[in-house]
Amino acid sequence: MERSWNTILQEFSDLGSPEEITRVCLRLLVAVALGGILGYERETVGASAGLRTHMLVSLGAALFVLIPLQAGMQLGDMSRVLQGVTAGIGFIGAGAIMKHSSKNDIRGVTTAASVWLTAAVGIAAGMGREATAVLSALFALVILSLLRHGTKQS
Repeated sequence: MERSWNTILQEFSDLGSPEEITRVCLRLLVAVALGGILGYERETVGASAGLRTHMLVSLGAALFVLIPLQAGMQLGDMSRVLQGVTAGIGFIGAGAIMKHSSKNDIRGVTTAASVWLTAAVGIAAGMGREATAVLSALFALVILSLLRHGTKQS
């Protein structure tokens, strides 16, 4: 029975070795954690896209690059995947932007930009560039939180 159970697990698992499982878990965890940090900041200011949205965007972006890498896609061919993620995330960001009655009263642009950047952070984490993902998220957090004073919230 033990032998057949292992065979079944191997048949349905794309994560063969403990090293591969650790690598995938680490990349996805970094993406989710960094997306969560950025999303928490947005949620504390009452933005339309908050904690869960940013976490999901970062996780999704990480998956979109991690899966092709696992399948053996060459880095040169990854540009099509990145183009699709970058364009697609714009639709989510557009949903956060609202024009109000006043001609110059447009809100949500900062949140849309943070969703877009969160996707990029997820991509970096998914591609194994965890340090770059962390550094980018820290820069974004500084921009979103420390540079908030004196500007309109969006």
